[in-house]
Amino acid sequence: MKWPLSVSIKEVGPRDGLQNEKKFISTEDKIQWINQLSHTGLSYIEITSFVHPKWIPALADAYSVAKGIERVEGVTYAALVPNQKGLEKALDANIDEVSIFLSASETHNRKNINKSINETLTILTDVVQESLSSGKSVRGYISTVFGCPYEGHVSVQKTMRICEELFEMGVYEVSLGDTIGVATPKQVQEITTEMLKRFHSDKLAMHFHDTRGTALANVTASLNLGITRFDSSIGGLGGCPYAPGASGNVATDDLLYMLEGMEIETGISKDKIHNAALFIQEKIGRSLASHSLQVYQAMQS
Repeated sequence: MKWPLSVSIKEVGPRDGLQNEKKFISTEDKIQWINQLSHTGLSYIEITSFVHPKWIPALADAYSVAKGIERVEGVTYAALVPNQKGLEKALDANIDEVSIFLSASETHNRKNINKSINETLTILTDVVQESLSSGKSVRGYISTVFGCPYEGHVSVQKTMRICEELFEMGVYEVSLGDTIGVATPKQVQEITTEMLKRFHSDKLAMHFHDTRGTALANVTASLNLGITRFDSSIGGLGGCPYAPGASGNVATDDLLYMLEGMEIETGISKDKIHNAALFIQEKIGRSLASHSLQVYQAMQS
């Protein structure tokens, strides 16, 4: 197999990683953690979500976090934005990039956003236009691409249609999400191959959850098809509040270990990632799922 020479890792731990946590992490600790991540070599950190605190109470301090972090040159600081009201706060907090989201599954979209897919696309069109007018880049997420907790199988044609609409709006990249962690390498190969018939690999990223332990295998299948952009969460933090049974994202630390062993460059310090993972693990008060972190801890003791 011919692997790429380098890949881009987008750290989503401060947003996707914390959004499902029952214990509220203080604003000061979030800021300190993100500041640590800014010095690991990461070039992209999704720092929070400007969704209404009623829906995501763990990130109720989004504005304070975005205003309080240290901005390091060369690092893009992104935030999830659901609508115009959220965008106003995000722009006032001076985030670098806007992340928008919807589901490929109609039922999950209604559970997650309380709107139909078409209604959501209408709202997002205005969000994207205003973001671009304000000089912000926009990235899109499509959830439940590989399976839905309510509908099961999701047609790749649905995902393609949503992708096309997002790109027409002006979104530069779409992240394809395995929200409930049901994907297998064969399915990833089949769906990604279909997507690549219509969209260039530079336009697509992958967002795998490790619910059933297949995330790294799915990353490998994606790499083999020329995908070089991946979302991950430090320590394996994460989960979707509106996807029952969904566990954390693929762990950034495990992903780094695998890529380093494959001689694929990331520009990220594995040791610094481990130390940042240990910091948030202590704040959360439970062990994180990352295998690499567990080995690192054992070696330090």
